[in-house]
Amino acid sequence: MARAWTPSSWQSHTANQQPDWPDQGDLERALKQIASYPPLVFAGEARSLQSALAQVAAGNAFMLQAGDCAESFEEFSAVNIREKLRVILQMAVVLTYSLGVPVVKVGRIAGQFAKPRSESFEKIGDIDLPTFRGHIVNDPTATEAARTPNPDRLVQAYNQSASTLNLVRAFTKGGFADLARVHAWNQEFVTSSPEGRRYEQLASEIERALNFMRACGVDTETNHRLSQVDVYTSHEALLLGYEEALTRQDSLTGGWYDCSAHMLWIGERTRQLDGAHVEFLRGVGNPIGCKIGAATSTDYVIELCEALNPARIPGRLTLITRMGAAKIESALPPILRTVRESGHPVVWACDPMHGNTFTSATGHKTRRFTDICAEIDGFVRSHHAEGTWPGGIHIELTGDDVTECIGGADNILDSQLVDRYETVCDPRLNGRQSLDLAFHVAESLRSSGLA
Repeated sequence: MARAWTPSSWQSHTANQQPDWPDQGDLERALKQIASYPPLVFAGEARSLQSALAQVAAGNAFMLQAGDCAESFEEFSAVNIREKLRVILQMAVVLTYSLGVPVVKVGRIAGQFAKPRSESFEKIGDIDLPTFRGHIVNDPTATEAARTPNPDRLVQAYNQSASTLNLVRAFTKGGFADLARVHAWNQEFVTSSPEGRRYEQLASEIERALNFMRACGVDTETNHRLSQVDVYTSHEALLLGYEEALTRQDSLTGGWYDCSAHMLWIGERTRQLDGAHVEFLRGVGNPIGCKIGAATSTDYVIELCEALNPARIPGRLTLITRMGAAKIESALPPILRTVRESGHPVVWACDPMHGNTFTSATGHKTRRFTDICAEIDGFVRSHHAEGTWPGGIHIELTGDDVTECIGGADNILDSQLVDRYETVCDPRLNGRQSLDLAFHVAESLRSSGLA
């Protein structure tokens, strides 16, 4: 028999990557306050996303999951949210037009604050300080006071997530996402680039198609499918106390949903089968994801599928591979084959970022654009060989003109990383590189015969 599950049953399991909160009373007060607040998202929205992901699992749609490596309290503004959303919309248009299938848009947004870390402490100068775990936990300033985990930040993260969601909903339903504005989504710094000019050409083709539809008597002005889009939210479900505080029982179905985001995922550091994160997410009704690396065994993946989606519900589980460009074509095919033969209807997504991270000669954590593209190509070729559908990509990006990843159309050099290196944690693709990547993904799928 399946173990009984409650929103708090994870507490009897080992929870890795949790902060060392100095005062449990303060933590309980903050979590009680969050538990009294309204949900950030609703169960019906999570079910809509699961239905869309079921189409991805069946090979009839593609998922674009993208956004910040870690959201910041300091960089929070309407302009930053709009520009991030603009890049996601641009990428989705490129993929939809090029692949000829719907693109399910899932942002790493409105909750992606916490970050797992390899070490609990780091040496800065002559002192050991707690590592920075994201603005939801502590501050990156290198002082003891700033690095001490502060439960009040959990409440601040909730409030920022609510504000972000309000803006995202306003932009996606209020005209900003109208396909008739496809030209207007091009930023100045993207327009002047080679990939920006490719995008403008594609936008002109879409505009001609809309004009053709109008000439045929189709009312494109009032068709909500052309003027509105759904952008769902997601984040790594790392801080389980926060996630539990936002878990609600759905009044329609009686099921439990984590209402902090539409989709939650488990990182590679916290996906222990007997661990607290798997225990918590196995019981919520949201679509969920799980990162798997090159060293993951086929047996372990099947056990994860059985633990997280025993009913084999299409769209419920996304496996996000993060294997590195050099390893993916040897590590992934046996896993694809085993999962396919098991009958588990998973969504396969490629995270080409985390397996290709290294420290540059200038001391910056970075990624090469060529490695990111190479991992995606290996992901697509592996699926083509196994007869499975490469269902999506999972990337870290920003709408800002940063210099954090090497290469791309602008050929950012190692020596240029210092110019605009602004991330609070991992290096992100900028707007030009993100658009370039969307074209590359489309070309990779078309060249393999999958699109």
